[in-house]
Amino acid sequence: MNSLIVLNKNDNVGVSQFIMPEKTKINGQDISTIDPIPFGHKVCLKPIKKGDPIIKYDQIIGFASKNISVGEHVHTHNLEFKEFERAFKVNNKKTIVDENADTFFNGILRENGQVATRNYIGIVSTVNCSATVTKMIVEKIKYSNILNDYPNIDGIVPITHSTGCGMNTVSEGMQMFQRTIDGFKNHPNFSHVFVIGLGCECAQISLFDESVKKHNRIHFLTIQDEGGTKKIVEKVLSQIKNLLSEANNIKRTPESVSHLTLALQCGGSDGYSGITANPALGVAADMLVKKGGSSILSETPEIYGAEHLLINRANSQETADKLMKRLEWWKHYTSINNSTMDNNPAPGNKRGGLTTILEKSLGAVAKGGKSILEDVLEYAEPLKNKGFNFMDSPGYDPVSVTGQVASGANVICFTTGRGSCFGCKPVPSLKLSTNSAMYQKMEEDMDINCGTIAEGKEDIEKVGSKIFDLVVNTASGNKSKSEINGYGDEEFNPWQVGVVM
Repeated sequence: MNSLIVLNKNDNVGVSQFIMPEKTKINGQDISTIDPIPFGHKVCLKPIKKGDPIIKYDQIIGFASKNISVGEHVHTHNLEFKEFERAFKVNNKKTIVDENADTFFNGILRENGQVATRNYIGIVSTVNCSATVTKMIVEKIKYSNILNDYPNIDGIVPITHSTGCGMNTVSEGMQMFQRTIDGFKNHPNFSHVFVIGLGCECAQISLFDESVKKHNRIHFLTIQDEGGTKKIVEKVLSQIKNLLSEANNIKRTPESVSHLTLALQCGGSDGYSGITANPALGVAADMLVKKGGSSILSETPEIYGAEHLLINRANSQETADKLMKRLEWWKHYTSINNSTMDNNPAPGNKRGGLTTILEKSLGAVAKGGKSILEDVLEYAEPLKNKGFNFMDSPGYDPVSVTGQVASGANVICFTTGRGSCFGCKPVPSLKLSTNSAMYQKMEEDMDINCGTIAEGKEDIEKVGSKIFDLVVNTASGNKSKSEINGYGDEEFNPWQVGVVM
């Protein structure tokens, strides 16, 4: 009961597996605790002088702000963030796909060759001014229970938000927004999409109507052109009712997992995130990549301090430079907004045992496994290269996942130590618990308990394989806990950058 997790022989801190009172003798270590040690927090293993680096994962997670004695609690009161030089080298390696180890899931093959994991109808608002109409249409469909007669349709999804106007039409913010809307309306998990505008907004529907030439399943309307609220609601309702038979006329067929793109996400992280769920998810992501599939890691502020680990895996100097350029953008962005890159972790992360952005990032990067970094995408930029990719985004989970789905993710894996609840229609979201205590407390929201790794019951590879199998089963139509609980209608949250005018 009184043991520590020591991740590397060079570490000068270990992680507690239980709440430890002061003067507790630690099993396997010739030390006793000086302070009470909360669950998931760090204990000093070797004398550390003020200014010396504190090592976890065989990496620097911060520096001692005072002398720290063996057995002492190591946290925000004696550990501080400082900049330091991080070494990296681009290896120019290539991803090797095992062509003889193909795996299949039951997917939905669309006419354009895309493969879906779900079959929704989407109502997408281009501006906040059409959000109410969008929700009206969805509510009327839901309350009529008409979808009960069409079992192959997973539901109808309102894509609403608080932006779309009050911005420069050629700004960086508008480009991000346009990519996000494009990514959702073109997503294969929608059988049909209605794009609803007001008519006078900055985000004119003409920005998005190129897809009309490619997809007859996308319909564009504005409230002003249709003559007001009631008229557009009735028109869209009539059109939806006319296409329900067509939307329902699908069947799942065996499709290669090379069609899967896995969004890698974490939220409500704790001291176990980088020890259990994140590396296990990394194993699952690597398995998918080796079978020809893709994964997307995001949250640029939460790789800061661990970026050298990604650059070491870049397939080219060009890819490495893209990543460094995004980090430089973030340094500038935070500075002009009177913030800093180390303004993280959140209070809940710290209660869970995390101390600095360096520690949080080193654990977060583990979600990406060990695969070669194929490309660095702008926010919501469509995926171009199969394999492991990084997409620039904030660390705020709904914004980050929105961009990943817009880039083409069709399954989400979301690790959490504190107990985040999340869904993002039209894509299924799986929740992976980092510790058993939280899993037992919130089992109705968690799909897999990775806390068994810390308990020694399962190893990382075994849990990673379980995650991969669950991804395949979920992509085949099995519902995730977040879907069962009804999450996903409110989580669309595009990144807003720039001046609101």
